Amino acid sequence: MTSFIDLNLGLARPEIFLAIASLVLLVIGVSLGDKHMRIVAWASVVALLVAIVLTVTDTASGTAFNGLFIADGFGRFAKVLSFGAAALAVVMSLDYAEREGMARFELPLLMLLASLGMALMISANDLISLYVGLELQSLALYVVAAIRRDTVKSTEAGLKYFVLGALSSGMLLYGSSLIYGFTGSTDFAVLAGSLAGEAGLGLIVGIVFLCAGLAFKVSAVPFHMWTPDVYEGAPTPITAFFAAAPKMAAIALFTRVLVGPFGDLVGQWQQIVIFISVASMILGAVAAIRQTNIKRLMAYSSIGNVGYALVGLAAGTQDGISGLLTYMAIYIVMTIGSFAVILAMRRKGQAVEAISDLAGLSRSQPGLAYALAIFMFSMAGIPPFAGFFGKLFVFMAAIQAGLNVVAVIGVLASVVSAFYYIRIIKVMFFDQPAEGFDRVGGTLRVILVATVFVISFGFLAGSPFFDITADAASVLFAE
Repeated sequence: MTSFIDLNLGLARPEIFLAIASLVLLVIGVSLGDKHMRIVAWASVVALLVAIVLTVTDTASGTAFNGLFIADGFGRFAKVLSFGAAALAVVMSLDYAEREGMARFELPLLMLLASLGMALMISANDLISLYVGLELQSLALYVVAAIRRDTVKSTEAGLKYFVLGALSSGMLLYGSSLIYGFTGSTDFAVLAGSLAGEAGLGLIVGIVFLCAGLAFKVSAVPFHMWTPDVYEGAPTPITAFFAAAPKMAAIALFTRVLVGPFGDLVGQWQQIVIFISVASMILGAVAAIRQTNIKRLMAYSSIGNVGYALVGLAAGTQDGISGLLTYMAIYIVMTIGSFAVILAMRRKGQAVEAISDLAGLSRSQPGLAYALAIFMFSMAGIPPFAGFFGKLFVFMAAIQAGLNVVAVIGVLASVVSAFYYIRIIKVMFFDQPAEGFDRVGGTLRVILVATVFVISFGFLAGSPFFDITADAASVLFAE
């Protein structure tokens, strides 16, 4: 019989803390009611910040829960980014929820539970724990997508996400069952030890289905179909949450699954990752050109950004994973900042989402216009903004791995995507002014200032930050 000592529960302190905090806040929320939603929301933010502290301060590595859970430097880096993005999304949702009549205590609580699922995904060391963490996150996300039950768009977004999410879970489970059937194990360490660079057709099919299920979670082509509708239909703070925190966790899980247990089969899965990466970059660059709704545009931008990040994974090298982590950290800051501007797009208390509504913003609210311009330049990959360095590192890793064609396609897709990013800047600075937006709230202003500073001057962090991502990536390649 396994004792508590053998379970190594200390390695999962952030996850255990978030689980306990979620249960406590559930009781508090039920007791106080929706009128005290802010108390639950700020308590959730504090819980996420405590989880970040626990993650950063716990430098021990090893497995827990009989090998189902792994704690290492790679997981700690991904968790800090996911928890930070989730905390910012909760803060961004506060004023919006009260204005739109969706101030329910369940909203921040579900975001907290989704964060717990993300942490379990990132630290999954077994196909079973992978699925449990993934579904804990997904079930919470299905509900928050449809949290505005009085609007057709939000309900439609939640339903589409649920139906397609169930399909992706089925593919993932089918792939996992094939892998188990042909290897006799679901444990990542056992799988890594039993696969010596050779794989039968059945195992390869299992890996393909597993990758398909995970590609849905990162909204990579051809499993992206839910993204534009869900991004447009879900409440804007929830869209910001979707675009940042769960995406980081899913990318980290994708990376751990392929580089860990299937690291010796890089020749097989690399072809899959190259295809979805190239397809995502191309679709994200082309499909966004005709968009008139800024949230749909950000959805296609997100698909393209996933493609760029996956270039690092396609390289299959330590430098590639380091570039992927660097890119995702920058992407999260750009995304949070961009959605903070979108949240500020309100006229007479009503939210507006058309790109044409940004016309002449530089004259009515220059601070907001310059902030969005910086985010758009960064997403386009224009130096000296942080987005340039993110793309530089993943493309350099691809070239070093011999994937020259992938890198060239990425650069060309980036050039095409610059059209719609710069079009937004043109609308803000050169079109005839539209009616100005309402005054930006204090919390949004703080988030905007912080994200603009990071994107504009993040290159000054330089070597220390790159050393952190390199150390996190090296964990996956340690013998």
